[in-house]
Formats: sequence, C-alpha cells, structure tokens
Amino acid sequence: MRISNIFQLGIKELRGLLRDPVLLVLIVYAFTVSIYSAATAMPETLNKAPIAIVDEDRSPLSQRIISAFYSPLFVTPEIITQDEMDQRMDAGNDTFALNIPPNFQRDLLAGRQPVIQLNVDATRMSQAFSGSGYVQTIVTAEVNEFAARYRAKSDLPVNLALRARFNPELSKIWFGAVVNIINNVTMLSIILTGTALIREREHGTVEHLLVMPITPFEIMVSKVWSMALVVLLATTFSLIVVVQGFLGVPIEGSVPLFLVGTALHLFATTSLGIFLATLAGSMPQFGMLLILVLLPLDILSGGVTPRESMPEFIQMIMQLAPTTHFVTLAQAILYRGASINVVWPQFLALVAIGAGLFTFALGRFRQSLK
Repeated sequence: MRISNIFQLGIKELRGLLRDPVLLVLIVYAFTVSIYSAATAMPETLNKAPIAIVDEDRSPLSQRIISAFYSPLFVTPEIITQDEMDQRMDAGNDTFALNIPPNFQRDLLAGRQPVIQLNVDATRMSQAFSGSGYVQTIVTAEVNEFAARYRAKSDLPVNLALRARFNPELSKIWFGAVVNIINNVTMLSIILTGTALIREREHGTVEHLLVMPITPFEIMVSKVWSMALVVLLATTFSLIVVVQGFLGVPIEGSVPLFLVGTALHLFATTSLGIFLATLAGSMPQFGMLLILVLLPLDILSGGVTPRESMPEFIQMIMQLAPTTHFVTLAQAILYRGASINVVWPQFLALVAIGAGLFTFALGRFRQSLK
C-alpha cells in the first residue's frame, strides 16, 4: 500500500464530485434545508385535527361542549347535519364526527345516562389513536362541570412532579434535528461511495486504474476516505450552523467526540456503499438496492422507535447494523452529554462492524474486477 496513491486517488474522487452538480445539490440540501424543514415540521401527537359536530340537542350543555374544542389540538368545529356526517367522513374532510343526540341535557339532569356518538376516521392513525382520548376527556370534563353547577379543580391525593431531563421544553425540534442528521449521514455516505464506483465503471476508468501500479485496496480506501470526509464536513456544518444556530438546539456533549463516532460510522457505511455498488450493474439498480437497505437501517435503528418495543429477534439482528450503535452514541453525546466512558462500547462496535464490512466489500470488489 502506498499512501501517496491513496491520497491522489482520493483527490481525484473529490474533483469528480465537484463536477457533479446533482450530487452537490443533494449534499447541500440534505444537510441544510432538509434538516431544518424536517425538524420544524415534526408533527405533534394531535395538532389541528378536523372535527365536525352534529348538535341535535341545541342546549346550553351542547354549546358548552362545542366551545371546548379549540386550537391547537383541534380546528374550529364544523356544525353539520346528521345527513352530512357520513358524506364528509367518506370524503376525508373530518377525522372526528361527534353526534350530540336530542334531549341530551334533559336526560342528563334527569339522572339518565345519555350516549354521545363519536365517529373516528381510523385511517389517520396518528390523530385517531390519541385524539379519541382527548375528545372523551373534554366531553367528560364539560358534562361533569355542568352537572356539578361549578367549575373547580379537584385536589388529587398525590401530586406528580414532572421533570423532563435532556429536553425540558419537550420540543420535537430537538429530537427531529438530531434524528435527521443521523439518517442523512447514513444515506449520503452510502450514495456517494456507491455512485463514485458505478460512475467509474460506466466510464471505463476502473480498467484504466488497474493497468497502473495501483491495487484494488488503494482504490477502495481512497473512495472511503474522500467521501467520508465530505459527509463529515457537511455534518459538522449542519450541526453547528443549522442545528445550533438556526434551530437553537443546545448540544450538551462534546461535538468533537460525536464527530469521532461519526467518522467510525462513516467507515462502515461507505464500505457498505461500495459493496452495494458491486452488486448493482447500473445506477437504477443501485437506487433500488438503496431503498431495500436504507429503510430498515433508519426505521429499526432505534432513532424513531425505541428498540425495546421491537421484537427480540429484530433487536438481535440490528446489533449487526452500524446505525444502531451510531444512534445510541449520538443521542447519548448530543442529548445527555455522555463522555467516552459511557459510549466506548458503541465505538468498539462500530470499529468491529466497519472492519467486517470493509473486508467483505473489498473481497467483493476484487471479485467484480476479474
């Protein structure tokens, strides 16, 4: 192995990247606009849910229930008729449709137990699941206060003191910004290395390199370090300028320590990108492989859904994925301010996984050149 060959080949890769405007735009977008928009657009559990109400009672109690639904949980309720309820829900206009029956107030004051019908569009899972509980709580509270003739706060036998650590404002922007950086690091590192190899194969430059005193190992290492460097610099810019600057997300831990973990993660993912490029015969095939690989890596890594809620079999398999350990160390460092004494197992896991992927990809790369 000659260091000068690896360095010059890496410079060649960087020059080729600079001549590719599509990839340059993708890099800039992924670490600026994509991070900002994804973080600020993180949906609340229930936010401006459309609701319609059929008021067949037209009593002070029904008016009180209607006025209890307001922003930001719900939009202003639409007062509709019984005939319009099914039609509007079939058209997707309403997530919730509340039907207050005739004589509802009279039956309540008479000691009967009147029933209010709530129709829910269950295809909107994020709103339907939590929104049904909100609707029930709101209606129950208004009915109880109306029946008791006064609005008072009941004294609970136990007070719960809530202290939210690592995100005291419970802001979804803090969560969304870091998660999207993690996902984009994985995506771009695989795309850039795979594209670099496929582009050289389509242009015939791989064969030109092989007639020179250069080994496949040097070719692969040059692609790994050059593309990893690009993603690492873009990550640093995004973390400091976009996340800390524009979004105002505080970083509790050491940014250099996080970047070291990112470099180890890039060692694994760039090797994976080269391996996928050796399997694909063209860019369209490489794109299809990316879909099959990136989605499980992002969804099952624990960044969006806690790994503890997944089946144990999936948890065991994902221990072999670099994203699982990268998500763990990134959240520990950036959210909780963890030091190397806490995240060293994840660092060692990334070294081992990266070495395995690099060795496997190198063997496949040598085989593809024969």
